[in-house]
Amino acid sequence: MTHDHDLVLRPTPAQTEAALNPPPGRNGGDLVVETLAGLGATTVFGLPGQHALGMFDALRRSDLRYVGLRVENNAGFAADAYGRITGEAAPLLLSTGPGALTSLAALQEAAAASAPVLAISSQVPTAGLGGGRHGYLHELPDQAASFRGVVKSVHTARTPSQIPSAIEAAWTSALSAPHGPVWVEIPQDVLLAETAIPVVTGGDAFPEELPPRPELTAVAADLLSKAARPAIIAGGGVVRADASKKLRQLAETLQAPVVTTPGGKGAFPWTHPLSLQSWIEDRHTTDFLEDADVLLVVGSGLGELSSNYHTFKPRGRVVQIEADLGKLESNHPALGIHADARLALQALLETVSERQDPTAPERVRALLTKVAERIAAQELTLEQEVLASVRKALPADSPSFWDMTILGYWAWSAFDAKGPNHMHSAQGAGGLGYAFPAALGAAVADPTRPVLAVSGDGGALYSIAELATARQYGLNVTWLIVDDGGYGILREYMTDTFGEATATELSRPDYVALAESFGVPGVRTTPESLEQDLAKQLASPGPSVVLLPAVLRMFAATHLD
Repeated sequence: MTHDHDLVLRPTPAQTEAALNPPPGRNGGDLVVETLAGLGATTVFGLPGQHALGMFDALRRSDLRYVGLRVENNAGFAADAYGRITGEAAPLLLSTGPGALTSLAALQEAAAASAPVLAISSQVPTAGLGGGRHGYLHELPDQAASFRGVVKSVHTARTPSQIPSAIEAAWTSALSAPHGPVWVEIPQDVLLAETAIPVVTGGDAFPEELPPRPELTAVAADLLSKAARPAIIAGGGVVRADASKKLRQLAETLQAPVVTTPGGKGAFPWTHPLSLQSWIEDRHTTDFLEDADVLLVVGSGLGELSSNYHTFKPRGRVVQIEADLGKLESNHPALGIHADARLALQALLETVSERQDPTAPERVRALLTKVAERIAAQELTLEQEVLASVRKALPADSPSFWDMTILGYWAWSAFDAKGPNHMHSAQGAGGLGYAFPAALGAAVADPTRPVLAVSGDGGALYSIAELATARQYGLNVTWLIVDDGGYGILREYMTDTFGEATATELSRPDYVALAESFGVPGVRTTPESLEQDLAKQLASPGPSVVLLPAVLRMFAATHLD
């Protein structure tokens, strides 16, 4: 009797010959790039440094495409977006100490948004590991300790022979639900050490599936089938799991209205009769969801931004599907199902009974009318027109990346993403500077579509160096910078709270002239000409900057009422 685990893949004669006679001059760095290529990677992001030169030298003996950014944190954001767009693990090559630590904010965003980033960092020579204080350049007592609370897993290769297995294990971790960033460290001397290890020709990294427990989905299906007023909250887990079609099938079967979180933008069609759109930061929507007798939460932990700042208090039964075990029932008691969203939705589709509810679309229309009337009463015509101009100018299948800026906050609630995996923002960790370098990573992932980045002037200054990257690689990204002379949202928060703002005003450059100094076309626009100017730049190949001087306001918060 033969068991699956008894099967052995036998090498071909060509593989045997290559193994017995590996090319000379290879080192640990070659094992890194060979393993990545064997696992299916085609592109790596990063920034070189002294201890990492063994990896970067090996790139010239590899077919991997290297995209170098100017700041490690921005390289991390680019890898994050590449992982979101492709669903593949995005390799990020970094150097030791300051280079490694500069990537931390990007890795926190990747962790919060479940973006698969495979960070590979050099380390000081092996003698300096474990706290040995030899005074090496970039030395830290325990570099990996800085990352353990941020990434999914940490892996260290202390010899060349450990490199392929460490990277394969990290790759598997990054792509197992929930996706996320992982960290691999390799000492400088290991990367530089010559090796006679055979060329790495393939990988055996299969992400672990996370199916739901059948007894739990049976109970959930029964609750949903018998519900009088079911509703669904769809989070980023639906997008990461590529489960949008299954979500729509389930919503239509149950006649359950669906609202998407900021991270779940595009998971459900914006104009569908059952679509509550994304107005979670609205008391009318909060009331509607609280009134549901059975609420299905898919791929969301119901954190601050997905619960109207924790004012949401469900009165009915909650069924929560979540791949991140730490988020399961972390904010509300629920029938918690620890599972990948796609597999769990499929299990529900196979077991729920069809519901008839002709009132559901009527209740959805009534809610959206209330939301529209609330916004209309606040005299926010400029903000709505600017956002509408962006939507009209951006092709329906183009991805957009939004910084932590007032227009981005509007987009969380009011922007139609036109499809899953099309709109991305830094709402996971909430750091500045995400939009432009992330858009660059998306343009690398798919050069056939123009990509939009949206920043305020404060966030733009975090990423301005990457104009050089955009020009160097000819990346098809248009960067909309809304210039209000400061940290606009913080200005609003402080004025509302303290009566005046402190430390929010900025001296800023001429962004159009600055872009042109990098060889990137720039244009100054107005709210009236924004749609035309933005559409023109998006239709032109290569990078561009569109500057909109404007002071935008946020709609009134309802969680403070």
